[in-house]
Amino acid sequence: MYLDKFKLDGKIAVVTGAARGIGLAATEALAEAGALVVLTDMNPDLLRSAVEGLEAKGYRVEGEVLDVTDVKGVEAVRDAVLSRHGRVDILVNNAGIAISNHPAETMTDEVWNKVIDVNLNGVFWCCRAFGKSMLENGGGSIVNVGSMSGFIVNRPQEQANYNASKAAVHHLTRSLAAEWGARGVRVNSVAPTYIDTEMNKYVYDDPEMYRHWVGGTPMNRLGRTDEVASVILFLASEASSLMTGSIVLADGGYVCW
Repeated sequence: MYLDKFKLDGKIAVVTGAARGIGLAATEALAEAGALVVLTDMNPDLLRSAVEGLEAKGYRVEGEVLDVTDVKGVEAVRDAVLSRHGRVDILVNNAGIAISNHPAETMTDEVWNKVIDVNLNGVFWCCRAFGKSMLENGGGSIVNVGSMSGFIVNRPQEQANYNASKAAVHHLTRSLAAEWGARGVRVNSVAPTYIDTEMNKYVYDDPEMYRHWVGGTPMNRLGRTDEVASVILFLASEASSLMTGSIVLADGGYVCW
């Protein structure tokens, strides 16, 4: 009974920023659970490689090039998926960027706007486009990838843009959950700690930053992409059927201190 709640057989899922990192791990988790997953990413070469790698493992996947800051592009991908499959059951909004080490008093409009455009606007464009089709079909599950940075202020890096964007994603999640809950669409977020990805490899060459990142985490390590993907699978599946508007911390205990 309970393990069946995690199964996604027959489900159609879309994952943004899926060519690597958390997005790729989430794609594999959903596909392993039985879903057909449409990977989207703005880098066509990485996307192609990711699709081929997952197909080689026997998973049912498709690829669509997508820049989440392009409203028309988001709608076009939605329409393409609906045309092929008739519906979307699961959306994982993973695409995001970080531009750190920019003190607020000298941060340029360009740096501020770029992060907000991808991390917040892009999430909303996708929620609006795919959420509308879910509402029309009577149900669905949206999982937004937020961050523990939506709860705390990171150190030593200055990143007011990133922190604000992720806090906004959390409250957007709650807002959409409140609007759509009675119509069968659940919206939740996962809020990870620092994850051991290519984007974060530089921390190993920066002792001070490593001390703050890992030393500030009770589990005394970075997280893994599969650990975040497991939470995404839970939130996407019927195992979390009573949850909407929840922000699930997967932070190794970081916010405890």
